[in-house]
Amino acid sequence: MFLTLIALALFSSYALADGGADIYKAKCSACHAVSGAGDTMLGKNMKLRALTSPDVQNQSDQELTAIISRGKNRMPAYDRKLSKDQIVAVVKHIRSLKP
Repeated sequence: MFLTLIALALFSSYALADGGADIYKAKCSACHAVSGAGDTMLGKNMKLRALTSPDVQNQSDQELTAIISRGKNRMPAYDRKLSKDQIVAVVKHIRSLKP
């Protein structure tokens, strides 16, 4: 039973990490691009900073979570569209993006 719980916890952690990339691709990439560069037509029009930039990467996880949850400027809020765990997974994915 104990081993089953450990395996389940590990699996859900890995699934959440993978899920962050999937959620990001579905909800964020239209503006921010798959790479996070913000070089899509929408991203360019809104003059988005690259998610890989020091300005973004130096923000705390709590700051990024708040922006995703509440929205910012023209970015919509996702607190009613994504669970807290999904938002955490997206933040982890943003952290993994490379310039």
